[in-house]
Amino acid sequence: MSSLAKALSVAILMGTAGQAAAVDNGGPIDRALVAIKANPVPTRYSTSDAFATRGVTIDRNGTEHVRFARTYKGLPVIGGDLVVHSRAGTFKTASLMQAKPLSLSTTPTITSSQAIANAGAQFGTGFDSVPTSRLVVFARKATPTLAYDVLYTGKAKDGTPIRMHYFVNAANGAVIAKENAVQTGTLPGTGYGTGNPPADPNVTPVVGTGRSLFAGVVPLDVQWNNTRRLYELKDPTRGNTNITDMGDGYRGSGGLVGIGTQVVDGDNKWGNGATTDRVSAAVDAAYGFAKTWDFYKGKFGRLGIAGDGKGATGAVHYLTKYSNAFWSNDCFCMAFGDGDGVKIKPLVAIDIMGHEMTHGVTFATAGLAYVAESGGLNEATSDIMGTMVEHFANNPSQAPNYLIGEAIYLPVAGNPPALRSMFKPSLDGISDDCYPDGSDPAYLDFFRSTGVYAGGGKDVHYTSGVGNHFFYLLAEGAVAPAGWGAGTTANLTPDKLVCNGNVALTGIGREAATQIWYRALTVYMTSSTNYANARVATMSAAADLYGAGSAQQNGVAAAWDAVNVH
Repeated sequence: MSSLAKALSVAILMGTAGQAAAVDNGGPIDRALVAIKANPVPTRYSTSDAFATRGVTIDRNGTEHVRFARTYKGLPVIGGDLVVHSRAGTFKTASLMQAKPLSLSTTPTITSSQAIANAGAQFGTGFDSVPTSRLVVFARKATPTLAYDVLYTGKAKDGTPIRMHYFVNAANGAVIAKENAVQTGTLPGTGYGTGNPPADPNVTPVVGTGRSLFAGVVPLDVQWNNTRRLYELKDPTRGNTNITDMGDGYRGSGGLVGIGTQVVDGDNKWGNGATTDRVSAAVDAAYGFAKTWDFYKGKFGRLGIAGDGKGATGAVHYLTKYSNAFWSNDCFCMAFGDGDGVKIKPLVAIDIMGHEMTHGVTFATAGLAYVAESGGLNEATSDIMGTMVEHFANNPSQAPNYLIGEAIYLPVAGNPPALRSMFKPSLDGISDDCYPDGSDPAYLDFFRSTGVYAGGGKDVHYTSGVGNHFFYLLAEGAVAPAGWGAGTTANLTPDKLVCNGNVALTGIGREAATQIWYRALTVYMTSSTNYANARVATMSAAADLYGAGSAQQNGVAAAWDAVNVH
């Protein structure tokens, strides 16, 4: 990392999630609120708006970045969030996607019951709790609309929980958008504080030994519970990150996924390296959690998913033969299936662990909506950071690469090499290497979830290919990974790795690419960021870290060009 990047990253530590108690966020927040009102055009401010702070970042040079959620006449504005950037009290710019200031009636024409019924017609009959609704302003489209946010919860056919938000036009009852709050790791299917939670006098941090399914024999930071006289797979050195066992079930005692049952042991020797011991998968989960925590702390000074020093819960053995993993914002937790045992192994490989934890980081920062292009960027962020966690761990048992979830596939005929590949996303037959060029307007609408595909469109696991591909090219250039280049079965020559013919594209390295993406996510992206705005966000991040016109910023521009994002 350059000296400029190092200096800036230290400064980010001061402002991210309140990690330095000496920093008074009241000043930056007050200045940002004044800037919003003084600059109504770039901030889309109306006199009926109010703002709630979601985060403050202060660079060493004094530049302040304050993230806000917006309300209008007391109603939440979906897509109205923004980041105000200023320095020395002078407004610089704002990052947001809301198209214009709000001016609309907040009196609905249809009732809440009608909205719930209309949403239910799309959800079906498999809901497992009483649906709820609230009035909001939906501002992700060019024309902001008064809408009901209707929440249905249930399960998909494979057992994946669903918490589907339907946005129903409060004037005519049409469903204008939908978004699932449960974010999966494989297929379709904020608090601010500092330090670790208070120490429990009845527990003692100790180091155990784990035999994992994927990572080999690994040390584990666990705790001895003096009351229970047992070791618990709970990490007091990383915010009480906790691993539980769902017992092949769907619900525990904590709601949507529940907390499951605490994984415990009598001799502090965990697992046997095979699925014959249920604890082996838990070892992988604990190892992956620890490495992901250390990655975010070491690279960005971030303490935990929300940046508040608190760990999350990871539940293994979710359902029976469940071939997926997911993050839920509502329980601040993750769950991991065991796979079907025929084609799929337990989904606790380290890149999947990093992927799921990163969904939480995204939720706590940019809040990228899990739909349309922002959803593709959400998934790409998890793939990018999950892959970088794998590189950070550099475990010989899980050699780092640019494949997602390659370790979970059993060696049987017909299995793909991985869930996804970053260097050539279309190897799966459906993901996009490049942003659609518009020659097929119907497909462009499908990709963007616009037009007749509004509220639906292409799955975010596949539109993520553009972001994944960009990151690979930014880091490595138009060079195929070992075993995938010219003369191999894949025969990926440079011309097959770029969308614009720039076969001479060179990378800037993983470290710089990772720093740029993280800063773009945490400082410039908002909930509705699309690919064009992701380009703007990463260009700004590169200028902050390495300077305007630097090789790194030029590399960002060239990599986006190579995937048709202009």
